[in-house]
Amino acid sequence: MSSKAETDAAAALAEEARLLFARPPRFMLGVARLDQLPEAAGPEVAIAGRSNVGKSSLINALTGRGDLARTSNTPGRTQQLNYFELDGRLRLVDLPGYGFARAPKAMVDAWTELVFAFLRGRPTLRLVVLLIDGRHGFKGADEEAMSLLGKAAVPFVVVLTKADLVPAAELDRRVAAIKTALAKKPAAWPNVLISSAKKGRGLEELRGLMAGLLATG
Repeated sequence: MSSKAETDAAAALAEEARLLFARPPRFMLGVARLDQLPEAAGPEVAIAGRSNVGKSSLINALTGRGDLARTSNTPGRTQQLNYFELDGRLRLVDLPGYGFARAPKAMVDAWTELVFAFLRGRPTLRLVVLLIDGRHGFKGADEEAMSLLGKAAVPFVVVLTKADLVPAAELDRRVAAIKTALAKKPAAWPNVLISSAKKGRGLEELRGLMAGLLATG
């Protein structure tokens, strides 16, 4: 592709991303059981990660709506699959966090089972944005999630969150370790994105990645 063609393609994608996120997003519904899922229609992007990794904060930052998804310092605040619609063309799904949560074990187990069943069987799920806390790095629960996504052949991209709270050298080490793990995961996007909902870092790239799903049908 020529330099001009590349520039034109990048500009077109940037405009598509702007339009996708320009209109106010719409909260659709919360899902506590698989039989409550909306009819499969159009592409879906799921936001996944450990409890308190920053899923709701990232959704709010991406959409420019500070109160669209509820945020909390208490792990386990999101207790169902929350569906949001963007421009009537793309659905974002805020998943309950896996791993530690300040809730009864039976409830946490139920959330985890719901999330993993959703990831395994949702036909319109085009991409999972797998968040990993930049302060703590790659954990066993993240490896389990990656393995599940690989078995389900669901493409995923890893995003390191809270980058503004981590020194640059430490962040580089986190990225290197994750890339080593991703090399063995055929469903993984090869690059690791770095984000900060507070500082706005990485948001433009993520918006473009989601907009690109619409262009591929």
